[in-house]
Amino acid sequence: MPTAIAVTSRELVLPPTDGQTPPAVVLPPPDEQPLETALAETAALLDRQGHLVVLHPAADPPAVAQRLHTVRALLESDRIALLPLELPPLAVAVLARQLRRLTVCDLSPGVLACAARLLTHYLHAGARLNSVARLDRVPVGLTSHVSSWLPGAQFGVLAHPTPKLVRIGGGEDTLPAPGYPTELTVAHSHPDQHPRGTDWVTGTLAAQWRTSGVQEVPLPAQSARWWGTGRLTEFTAAIADLSVLYQLVTSVRRTGCHWCGQDLLGDRCAFCSAPVPRDGGGPLGALPATTRPALTRRP
Repeated sequence: MPTAIAVTSRELVLPPTDGQTPPAVVLPPPDEQPLETALAETAALLDRQGHLVVLHPAADPPAVAQRLHTVRALLESDRIALLPLELPPLAVAVLARQLRRLTVCDLSPGVLACAARLLTHYLHAGARLNSVARLDRVPVGLTSHVSSWLPGAQFGVLAHPTPKLVRIGGGEDTLPAPGYPTELTVAHSHPDQHPRGTDWVTGTLAAQWRTSGVQEVPLPAQSARWWGTGRLTEFTAAIADLSVLYQLVTSVRRTGCHWCGQDLLGDRCAFCSAPVPRDGGGPLGALPATTRPALTRRP
């Protein structure tokens, strides 16, 4: 039975890109669902699906993470993997969709859960902002802070994998591009004001990064808090080809967890958090040189 992929907000569930992508499970926050209901629904889900992989932004309110750990502890289940992610909200949603697509492949629950950490290395996440005055997740210089107060100022910000900030229209408004084919997922705070191709993200950036396509989705509610402003366009470039995603995951050496027995990639089990013994595996995300997929840009 396929492993269930869960998120902590309905806004983190992106529409599928094909007819085979399973839906995501939404685990409501404590203020929307009593603990008793959460326990009953999670137990029923495990009975149907077998294993549950939960992606949640590390920026979620503490009560959200506390609820997840409480449910896992009270159910005394070793079949729930809780994965906090230091990513912008839209990037979490894109990663969740990638894992949903991979659930139809022949991957064990342990490998699928560990794949979340691996695939974050291949996400390019950022935003176009009208102000960086309250941005505290990417280094902002004094000049950029001052420029935020100028009428019409706009900034391009890359938060992951390598933080960078540029002023749009300043002559050097290029952000580091992925070195492999990607598709761009974009969310506007005011979508009616940005017809496709006219915004800096869907026009200039998409062309510079040579993305294979642009998909526009609703902006997650958490994005305004994460980026420090309600006027923004958030974007994430990610690998869209399922065969490449599968090749990436299966190219990493897998081992068995000495504690819970799950398959795992890298240095730590995603289900029980037990580390791999010193002589048992390398760092997660480091693909063996002989099996590294050729993630090069197509001509």
